[in-house]
Amino acid sequence: MRALALGNHSVLRTAVNLAAVAALAGCAGPLSTLDPSGPAAAAIARLWWVMLAGSLVLFALVMVLFALAFLRPGWGASAPPHRWIVLGGLALPAVVLVPLVAYGLIAGERLLPLPGATPPRIEVHAEQWGWTFRYPDHGGKATAGVLHLPAGTPVDIVVTSRDVIHSFWIPRLAGKIDAIPGRVNVLRIQADAPGRYEGTCSEFCGVGHAIMRFEVVAHPPGEFPAALAKADVSVEARK
Repeated sequence: MRALALGNHSVLRTAVNLAAVAALAGCAGPLSTLDPSGPAAAAIARLWWVMLAGSLVLFALVMVLFALAFLRPGWGASAPPHRWIVLGGLALPAVVLVPLVAYGLIAGERLLPLPGATPPRIEVHAEQWGWTFRYPDHGGKATAGVLHLPAGTPVDIVVTSRDVIHSFWIPRLAGKIDAIPGRVNVLRIQADAPGRYEGTCSEFCGVGHAIMRFEVVAHPPGEFPAALAKADVSVEARK
C-alpha cells in the first residue's frame, strides 16, 4: 500500500510539474502578450495580471464559503435566502469586480493616442493572405510581409483591407485592431528596443488564415531610414 501511495504521489507530482511547465511556456514566445516590448503591450499585460489576481481573490472567497458549508453542515442556515442572494450574489462579486472594471477603463483610456501628437504613419493593407506596408514619410516606399519600425518612437499604424475583414496584431508591441474593407482604423504602437517581432492576423479570414503572418523589424532610430531604403520592395504583385 505504501508503495502504491508513493507511486501515486510521484505521478501527481509529475503531472503538477508538467502543468506548471506548460503554463509558464505560454508566458514567452514571439506571440506572447505576457512578454511585452512596448508601452501599449506592457499596459495590456499589467491589466491581464490584475484581472488574474482579482479572479483568484474572488475564487478564494467562494472556496472559503464552500469549505465552511462542507466542513460545518448547517453553517449559515439561519440566514434567509434573500440575504445570501444579496451578499453572496451581489456584494461579494462587487468587492472584486468593481475595482477591476475601474482599472480596466483607466488602462483602456491610457492606450488611446494623445491628442496633438503627430508621430510617423505607416499604412497597412491586408489582403488574403498577406500584408503590404507603405511608408508615406519615406517617399511612399512599400514592403510586403515585413514591417519596418524605428525603435523607441511611437508610430501610427493606419490599417485597412482590400477584401475581407482581417485583424492586425503584434502581441508583444500592442493590442490588435481590425482591418475592414472601406474603413481606416489607426493603432499607435512602439517598440522599446531594436529587435525582431512577429505579427499575425487574429481574425479568421478564410482557408489561408493560419499562414497570414508578418515579421516586424525595429531598427535603431538613426539607422531606420537607411535600413528602410535597403529593404526589399516585393509588392508589385499586391498592387
